[in-house]
Amino acid sequence: MNIGDQINVLRTEGERIAIAGGELALNAAVPTCPGWSVKDLLTHIGTVHRWATAIVARALAHDPRQRDFQHVVGPLPHDELLVDWVRLGLGELVETLEAAPDDLQCWQVFASESSKRFWVRRQAHETTIHRVDAEQARGDEISPVNRDFAADGIDELLLGFHGRPTSRVRALHPSVLHIHAIDLAPGRGDWYIHPTDAGPLVTFNEVESPHCTIEGPVELLYLALWNRLPFDDLTVSGDPALLQLWRNYSAVRWVDPVSFSN
Repeated sequence: MNIGDQINVLRTEGERIAIAGGELALNAAVPTCPGWSVKDLLTHIGTVHRWATAIVARALAHDPRQRDFQHVVGPLPHDELLVDWVRLGLGELVETLEAAPDDLQCWQVFASESSKRFWVRRQAHETTIHRVDAEQARGDEISPVNRDFAADGIDELLLGFHGRPTSRVRALHPSVLHIHAIDLAPGRGDWYIHPTDAGPLVTFNEVESPHCTIEGPVELLYLALWNRLPFDDLTVSGDPALLQLWRNYSAVRWVDPVSFSN
């Protein structure tokens, strides 16, 4: 998907969060985020959008969470204004990303071919995942996720977040966890995760006899790998310890006034 397509995803998914937030009680539980209420979810997404906006708009070379986070995010609104505050932050983020130059250089969470592409992609997936949280809090069926977008989200998770030395998906003995999307073309729907004592390596060439294989539609794989759906709706074969390793240690950590691991 190109940058314009991903900005459209961001806009649409952010509005879905705002709509759900306006229909739910702020103290309603968010099942996919243990310990979170809808208020926590709305506060988190509004905070993240403002954080990303500040980095891109000011071409910051540092993560503002380390120095001036409260100044970047601003005061939190009263409860009755929370949904409007989320919408305002979403609109500012979309406008900032659309206006950002293609050669933007700023701080980013992990390496990417361009800072603009990184932040568009990151915020599109961040918002989509939390839209799923909002829908689950409302008891809805989950709205569909585009297949190409879902595959890109798996790439981002495995190659980006788990390509960092901070990944906790580690193992002392060689093993391979195969992720197979049954609805993607050959050569696009396979990821081979090799946990090592220094973190996971990800390859795309076929590995004979992987230790564990998880397969199913790419949308379900995307949401399960991001810990938004159980693996029960997917086909799992081989060593269950590898699946458990992923479930125990794959969560992406974020620290803000409302702390939660994605």
